[in-house]
Amino acid sequence: MNDSTENLLHETLLHDTLHTHVREHDGDAGPHLVGLADGALRVARRRQRLARAGAGVALAAAVATAWVAVADDGPPRAHVVQPAEGSDTPKAATVSLLPVTSSTEQACTQADGGYAVGATANHPAMCIHANPAGGMSNVRVSSAKAQKGDIDGSWQVEVTLTPTDRTRFAAFTGSLVSAPPPRNEFAIVVDGKLRGAPAVAASLTGGRFLIVGVYSGDLTSAQAHDLAQRLDPAR
Repeated sequence: MNDSTENLLHETLLHDTLHTHVREHDGDAGPHLVGLADGALRVARRRQRLARAGAGVALAAAVATAWVAVADDGPPRAHVVQPAEGSDTPKAATVSLLPVTSSTEQACTQADGGYAVGATANHPAMCIHANPAGGMSNVRVSSAKAQKGDIDGSWQVEVTLTPTDRTRFAAFTGSLVSAPPPRNEFAIVVDGKLRGAPAVAASLTGGRFLIVGVYSGDLTSAQAHDLAQRLDPAR
């Protein structure tokens, strides 16, 4: 195991440990511990990619996470130095929330134009169609965070929309309530990939939704944190 892999494993363990601590001990320092863990994990991942590409340590240092004070009497906050132009940092994800038009228990064909869901040990293959002209495209996200669900402990991403899109989201989900299944569902599409298709029982006015995967339990810890990083405009 090389140094970059060992660093990544170490930072991942630190990240998950701090998240668990914050969930169990709600305090003023919680957000700062989470920020430190998230920043350290991102730095470790970038260092691993740079090591594989044969890049030097100097570029890795350019994306190091630094701690700065907000004010003399204020708590510290995490500040991530932006990488130089031309780095391998991924661009922000594109999000669409589209009304589901049909859902069938069979694999999609090439001409279907639907979203293919592979079969698992507990679920059959699915082909889900959504209306690309309906719903919300270019959704604006205010924040996103990876967390474990309270019910089954599976990983999920909580997404919070900007105030403008919260209003649109409430109207959109409200229009699905009276539709029969599966047209009471909306497809969560991130970078062209289906990430979930939750059903709506009432208009969602809080401006939040969860990404759990097409089936609950689909996301691993690494996948949930990577997705949250892509969605959160502050990261």
